[in-house]
Amino acid sequence: MWNKPHLLNALADLLMLVAAAAVLAAAAVWLVRVPSLPVRHVVFIEALPHTKRGEVEQVLPAALKGNFFSLNLEAVRGALEKLPWARKVDVRRQWPDRLEVRIEEHKPVARWGEGRGELVNSYGEVFLASLPEDEASAMPLLFGPAGTAPEVLKEYGELLDAFKPVGETPVQVTLSPRLAWQLKLQNGMLVDIGREQPKSPVGVRLARFIEVYPEMVAKRAVRPAVVDLRYPNGFAMRVAAEGKGK
Repeated sequence: MWNKPHLLNALADLLMLVAAAAVLAAAAVWLVRVPSLPVRHVVFIEALPHTKRGEVEQVLPAALKGNFFSLNLEAVRGALEKLPWARKVDVRRQWPDRLEVRIEEHKPVARWGEGRGELVNSYGEVFLASLPEDEASAMPLLFGPAGTAPEVLKEYGELLDAFKPVGETPVQVTLSPRLAWQLKLQNGMLVDIGREQPKSPVGVRLARFIEVYPEMVAKRAVRPAVVDLRYPNGFAMRVAAEGKGK
C-alpha cells in the first residue's frame, strides 16, 4: 500500500472526513448540552382576541425545557394546542434566543348542543370554550348527532340564504338521529322539514313553502307556531294554543 500513492490519498481523505464528522458531532452535543443559549423571548406573531395571557402562562413554562437548540418544539406546540381557543399552532426558532409562535384561533360561528359550552368554528369543527353571554346568544344554535357538525353548519348556511327573500332568519337548526331536519325562525316559528325523500326532496319542499310564505304565512293575523313540510304535495300549519304564544 505504501507504494500506491492513490490509496494513501484516499485513506487520508477518509480520515479527514471521519475527523470532521467527529468534530461536528461533538459540536452538536455541546450545543445541545451547553447551559448557555437559553430561549429568552417568546413572541406571538398575531393578536389573540380570545386567548388570555394567564392561560398561556399556565401551560407554556413546563414545555420550555432546554436551550435554543435542544428545546422540543413539538412539546411547545402540543402545550399551546391545549388552549381552548387554539385551533392550530406553529412554533419556530429565531436566532439567537427567540421563539416565534403563531396561533390560529377558532372563529366561532354557532353554538352546538345543549348547554355544554360547545361552539362550532368556521370549518364546522366543534370545540369547547366560553364566550360572553351576549355574544353567545347572538349566534345560531345547532344540534345534531356526533360528527355531523359540518353538515349541520352547511345546512344552516343554505337555510339562511333561502329565507332572506322573505325577510326571515333561522336561529336554530336541528338534525335528528333519524336524519330529519327542523329549524326555528327568529319569529319563534318551528318548521319541520323532515328527512330527504327521493320523490319529494327537502329542497323542493322548502322552496315551495318559501314561495307562498309572503301570502299564506306572513300576512296571517296570527302566525302559525309550527309548520310541517313533510307532506309530498303541501304542508300543514298549527297555531299555538291560546295563552301559549302567538
